[in-house]
Amino acid sequence: MTFTRRAFRTAAAASILMMSAVGAAHAEKVIKLHHLNNDDPFDNATGAMATVFKSLVESGTNGSVKVQTFPNGQLGKDAEVLQQVKAGVIQSGIHSVGGFASVYPMIGVLDVPFAFPNISVTYEVFDGPFGDKLAADIEAKTGMHVLGFGDSGGFYDFTNSKRQIKSVADMKGLKIRTQGLDTHKTLVSSLGGQPVAIAWAEVYTALQTGVADGQMNPVPIIAFAKFNEVQKYLTLSEHLFSPYVWVMNKKAYDGLSDSEKAVVAYAARSAIVAGRGIGRIIEASSRGLPALSKAMEVYALTPEQKAQFRDAAQPAVKEIIVKTFGAEGEEMMNAFLAAIDEAGK
Repeated sequence: MTFTRRAFRTAAAASILMMSAVGAAHAEKVIKLHHLNNDDPFDNATGAMATVFKSLVESGTNGSVKVQTFPNGQLGKDAEVLQQVKAGVIQSGIHSVGGFASVYPMIGVLDVPFAFPNISVTYEVFDGPFGDKLAADIEAKTGMHVLGFGDSGGFYDFTNSKRQIKSVADMKGLKIRTQGLDTHKTLVSSLGGQPVAIAWAEVYTALQTGVADGQMNPVPIIAFAKFNEVQKYLTLSEHLFSPYVWVMNKKAYDGLSDSEKAVVAYAARSAIVAGRGIGRIIEASSRGLPALSKAMEVYALTPEQKAQFRDAAQPAVKEIIVKTFGAEGEEMMNAFLAAIDEAGK
């Protein structure tokens, strides 16, 4: 009887250890997700993406994969967090093009200005064969798995404090804040402006003090940053579209079961659609263009005016892309432009 009780206790202990091991294995299937904004799904695109992704992954896997969100850049700057994703310190991140250029410089081929005819074409391009081609190249060069390309707020537009921009001549001499990307600097200088690279945290003060006359960003970001307080003119130029690049650590992705991978894939696609929808809603709501219109003079470039801007800016930016990225970059750029033409038909 004693032997039986001892055997039972031993078996029970082994069972508990096995259950603990299983629990530990399940605990390892956690996707820590970095993004740049707060977690409110009604406030911004990445908040919507992160919230929808978490819900669909956890419910779709019956809890075998958990998602922990780290909003507002809690884990560091975008470029720093990318290194954490690559190293497997965290499992995933939704990154700006500016940050992603630190690990994949050729993302700059997307900076051909005035390339898209409308916002819906951007979705077709990044969800279609070109998006697959770009994702494959990113995965080959960075070792990270691409979950998709999100909407960072729509098209870039110009704001400034000096005058309304209706022609290329109106850009002359304006000090326009840009990210530190050569393509963005070239875009501004090709139009006669003076590019000024300023860190995001310092942009409002730079506009307020005149260190920069203007800047370029999508409408939701212009409104969110309250640039209407320090800028008088908004020109709806729609000259660039910079997607969010959503990646996942390859080892973490490969560690998922086939069914879990399928859930993660459809959850990411659904989350990207949600982010796009929130971007368009904010743009059209009292938190976007209607509100900005009350404080700023808004002007939308006509198709003829856009053509003049495109003719002035595209050759210079294409040249810097080819010079920087060589034949490989030129081929990717041409594939990008061909995809736009096809989607626009």
